[in-house]
Amino acid sequence: MSSQFGVIGTAVMGRNLALNILDHNVTVAAWNLERDLLDRAVQESEGRLVAADSLEALLSELERPRRILLMIKAGKPVDMVLDQLAPLLEEGDIVVDGGNSLFTDTQRREKAWAEQGLHFVGMGVSGGEEGARNGPSLMPGGSTHAYKHLSPVLEAIAAVSDSGPCVTHVGPDGAGHFVKMVHNGIEYADMQAIAEAYDLLRRVGGVDNDKLAQIFADWNAGPLQSFLIEITARIFEKKDGDQHLVDEVLDKAGQKGTGRWTAQLALELGVSIPTIAAAIDARVLSSAKAQREHAATLLAGPASVEAPDNMAELVHDALFATKIASYAQGMDLIAQGSAANNWGINNREMARIWKAGCIIRARFLDTIMKAYESNSAIANLMFDATVRAELAKRVPALRQVVGLAAQAGIPALAMNASLAYFDSVRTARLPQNLTQAQRDAFGAHNYQRVDDPDGPAVHTDWL
Repeated sequence: MSSQFGVIGTAVMGRNLALNILDHNVTVAAWNLERDLLDRAVQESEGRLVAADSLEALLSELERPRRILLMIKAGKPVDMVLDQLAPLLEEGDIVVDGGNSLFTDTQRREKAWAEQGLHFVGMGVSGGEEGARNGPSLMPGGSTHAYKHLSPVLEAIAAVSDSGPCVTHVGPDGAGHFVKMVHNGIEYADMQAIAEAYDLLRRVGGVDNDKLAQIFADWNAGPLQSFLIEITARIFEKKDGDQHLVDEVLDKAGQKGTGRWTAQLALELGVSIPTIAAAIDARVLSSAKAQREHAATLLAGPASVEAPDNMAELVHDALFATKIASYAQGMDLIAQGSAANNWGINNREMARIWKAGCIIRARFLDTIMKAYESNSAIANLMFDATVRAELAKRVPALRQVVGLAAQAGIPALAMNASLAYFDSVRTARLPQNLTQAQRDAFGAHNYQRVDDPDGPAVHTDWL
């Protein structure tokens, strides 16, 4: 029993997390089904990582209570390994699933393990390969007892911002994986908005890749500063021979499911996330490449439009307004999901642990933190005074850019959705009075009257 921490799964993420843990003077033993990946991890650790030949050997190597990080493909593979592990463990042992598991699976697993006296923790990990190696954002759920035993290691390996280590105990059972799922939904929206900004600057503004690299680098020095803006500037600089590599990338975006799960849950909870949903739609549309190429020969678009002189400034502000809307939707979904599951998630803490290490790290997260410090129960992030002031400055540009995109025939799904979301939220009387009248007319679904909004529902024979 010479190792303090165990890792199962030594592909890219598992290997880099193991190396990160080792760098913080924690002894680590690991096992992987494919021996070559385990051998590579041992080699990269310069012999510090202890290689176990089997699960049994791994468990015999670990001090009690055992702390084991599982970094394997989400879904059935996780259940298969857990089924092998459970009979070998002892009461009080802790297993952490660091993959992108569906939070309801985590709830099921945590409940079953708790009945056996074992601790199961679902933990979101963001930051990709580099983050795993040098400091990710970590979102662990599970019991407070488990977090107490895990926190010394997790706080040591997490990214650090000026607000502390980017890790916190998110909440019980599936809370950690739930927050990671919503994080990824916000990530989808942020990436789509950036892609739309690029498309508008390129196709309307006629801006080439060299100039785009400079524009995004400049944006990264201001209020839009973020990891995604930073890497976008660097992407535009990358060459493939004499060509810019970005132009050689096929316009089909993939997805692994977390964005889709986010939209599905929002529908179930009745939470509006149109910017995030639009980003998912955009990826789905992009995958229909052959159909789009055929449609381009059949469906005519408008004539080209002239770019305004302040095109880059307008797109900057439209992008910022879209970013605010996507975060507002994501934070609302976290609050509503937390309430529905009695998790007690602290949105201020979620913004804090996203400030470094994760994919959506951005300067704007400081504003979000302060908003929830001022009012932890704020109904919508857009209601905060500082955020309202930003929207007042940026939304006029968003309106102009959305109109410009429509005139040019350029799809701007996320920007359109963000503007519609903003206008819907700020509209005291929406046209759904007609929708409800229609429902009552054809299906006797009843309605409530304006002069008695809390009274009994009534029915009218409209036809």
